[in-house]
Amino acid sequence: MEQLRTVTDIFLRFLALGCISFGGPAAHIGYFQTTFVERLRWLNHDDYAKLVAVSQFLPGPGSSQVGFAIGLQRGGLAGGLAAFFGFTLPSFCLMLSLVYYLQTPTTNEWMAKVSQGLMLLAVVVVADALINMSKQFCQSIYTRSVAILSAIILLSFTVAYLQIVLLFAAGLSGFIWHQSFSTATPSVGKALNNKKTTVALSLFAFLFIGSLVIQWHPSHLDSPILHLAASFYHSGSLVFGGGHVVLPLLQQSVASTLDTQQFLFGYAAAQGVPGPMFSLATYLGALLLPLNPLLGASVATLALFLPGLLLIYALHQQWALLSANVSMAGAMAAINAAVVGLLFSAWINPVVSHAVEQLSDIILVAFLLVCYRVFKVPILLLILLSVAYALVWR
Repeated sequence: MEQLRTVTDIFLRFLALGCISFGGPAAHIGYFQTTFVERLRWLNHDDYAKLVAVSQFLPGPGSSQVGFAIGLQRGGLAGGLAAFFGFTLPSFCLMLSLVYYLQTPTTNEWMAKVSQGLMLLAVVVVADALINMSKQFCQSIYTRSVAILSAIILLSFTVAYLQIVLLFAAGLSGFIWHQSFSTATPSVGKALNNKKTTVALSLFAFLFIGSLVIQWHPSHLDSPILHLAASFYHSGSLVFGGGHVVLPLLQQSVASTLDTQQFLFGYAAAQGVPGPMFSLATYLGALLLPLNPLLGASVATLALFLPGLLLIYALHQQWALLSANVSMAGAMAAINAAVVGLLFSAWINPVVSHAVEQLSDIILVAFLLVCYRVFKVPILLLILLSVAYALVWR
């Protein structure tokens, strides 16, 4: 009975935060610290800092991973799941409602204009993410070189699964490069010598390999649900560096099914709802399974979140040993640098190439970027400005 009360309390507190947590992952981290560290004292500042650090080290949605880990520490696995579902539910409902609303015939004309405004806002949001990630992940000549080379390759070639190959190649190069400067590398064996860790990592790897097999095998066409789950799971496994990186990964997965305007509209709309940016999967899943939008949204959302949750479950208590491993840190540094290049290529195409059409668009984007970065104007106000511009001026 006590466990049930604890889990219910966790769910309700994260549900409340999921309804008001605007502003993206960085803002979510602040909300969590205020609520669970300073006010409720569920954990101390040092423990919270470690959770944030490991969420940056692993692929997946950073703020949702931190919330899941807080729930784990408070109420075990049930508490972690309660935290995840509570925080995600509001954005899930809002993005699913948007899909149903868009299917109303009377909304099509003016929603096209709204879509144009939100696509211009997406240019601003991704540019801001690029600037922040470049400062964080490209501080040396080596990481800058990896980022630039990655961007050039991705802009020059359109090969299936090139992004996956590039991320693995970057990780391998970082592993070898940093290992060559260290005479002794601490073992990560102790970090993996745990039954729960082994099971969670094995499940993560099994599902990742399975997702690739399903996508490569022609039989996946007979099972749209299986293909949907595989596409979103493998994308969620590779989201290093923050929620914005889901843009190029998912765009590649659904490019042949949805047009670019539909995709960018969903991405921009995800900026305007509270909660995790991964709620884009809810919108995309509902569109990709039009005969049963609720099922499609549920499968896509769970599949996109699952890899990050498995990894944080496996490694949230092993951060000290992992972070001490020089080669592992080198691999992650190179992957994060490659992610900057990946995001830059996606910013050029499809974001800028499909959103910016005239001089006034460029002026608006520059104005919104200054408002967002310099004056810290709330994202909801920027949404209103973008939509008003599209409805009145364009």
